[in-house]
Amino acid sequence: MRLESKAFEADGFIPAKYTCDGANISPPLSWDEPPTGTQSFVLIVDDPYAPGETFVHWVLYDIPATVRELSENIAAVKTLPNGAVQGKNDFDKFGYGGSCPPRGTHRYFFKLYALDKQLGLEPGATKAQVVTAMDDHILAETEYIGRYKRQRFLAVLKSLISR
Repeated sequence: MRLESKAFEADGFIPAKYTCDGANISPPLSWDEPPTGTQSFVLIVDDPYAPGETFVHWVLYDIPATVRELSENIAAVKTLPNGAVQGKNDFDKFGYGGSCPPRGTHRYFFKLYALDKQLGLEPGATKAQVVTAMDDHILAETEYIGRYKRQRFLAVLKSLISR
């Protein structure tokens, strides 16, 4: 199983549009055929290099097994029209919260899991709750990494230097 995005290359820079410096919307993602027996997908996006501990940007579960892509700008609602359910991110919100590193370049891991069941968790589950529910049900997993460094900070810094 392979995960990719039309918005940025693997290990490339995430465009500001998908971060706190831009529109803060989710990037488009797509994947190929999962293993036989897949009943649902889980997507977790996190920054394991955040200060202190891993910072979770998106938790999406019970994505139907027939789905092969997520369009750009997925709404921050509890349940999507296709039945997928959103957990809470570490911004304490439903849906996607874009990259927003306090300093330096951070790596963001988009992890997709094919499961042999639907999790059936209520909306708002945390990454930890989803990971526990997935235990012994992962048929395949893949990841796609993007990087980001704050742009506004650089723009402000450049304007201050040029004065």
